[in-house]
Amino acid sequence: MLDIQSLGKSYGDVKGGVEGQRLTVLDNISFSVPKNQFVCLLGASGCGKTTLLRIVAGLVDPDDGELLLEGKPIRGPGQDRSMVFQNYGLLPWRTVMANVEFGLELRGVSKAERRKICQDYINRVGLKGFEEHYPHQISGGMQQRVALARAFSKEPKILLMDEPFAAVDMQTREQLQDELLAIWNTMQITVLFVTHGVDEAIYLGDRVIVMGSRPGRINADIMTDLPRPRSNSDIKSSKRFDDLRHEIRDALHHGGATGGRS
Repeated sequence: MLDIQSLGKSYGDVKGGVEGQRLTVLDNISFSVPKNQFVCLLGASGCGKTTLLRIVAGLVDPDDGELLLEGKPIRGPGQDRSMVFQNYGLLPWRTVMANVEFGLELRGVSKAERRKICQDYINRVGLKGFEEHYPHQISGGMQQRVALARAFSKEPKILLMDEPFAAVDMQTREQLQDELLAIWNTMQITVLFVTHGVDEAIYLGDRVIVMGSRPGRINADIMTDLPRPRSNSDIKSSKRFDDLRHEIRDALHHGGATGGRS
């Protein structure tokens, strides 16, 4: 589905730096993601994982390397990708329903058809009855549910998620994780999920790509090999989960062999 080869990205005019000096954010990033796999990009703040996600989204151009989606080069944003941001990205003047419909509206889908599709996803994320509410009238967790419903309603080939649950409390985060997995289990689309939470990465992902900091490089690529469907209480208390937690933390703190246990 997604093939990234020798990707590099630098920025110039670094604040406080020497004139003309460039900051390398990503260095020689290479990995492939098969269809329907759930991949988590894990790393500390500043390791370049969000920049990498934005490059895949077509919002940022790389300096080096190649990105292919189903064998075709990525040249800017496209309907085949949908992104969920940490700050929700909702339009405050549109209702819940109108926000979820926005992508399909831009695509020219008829009102009746997009209403049918979007109502289904609104129901799936537990927002039935809130269709006519505005973003300021609902909680942060509910706003993120709107963003999830909007992303899934476009039925993209790959879903890109940039720390989408970082701003909510732990209980809401676990609920959102379960809702995300429930929808993903039925749709089976490819997901690239950025997080700085070790437990979140293990719980959600089929695979965890651990990134080192500045310049961003891949420290390890680890398959979680945990059974699906998953439950927070069952999985997180298992020995395998604990083993993965130690392995990934070691890769974060000390680095690891690129490719890891992939």
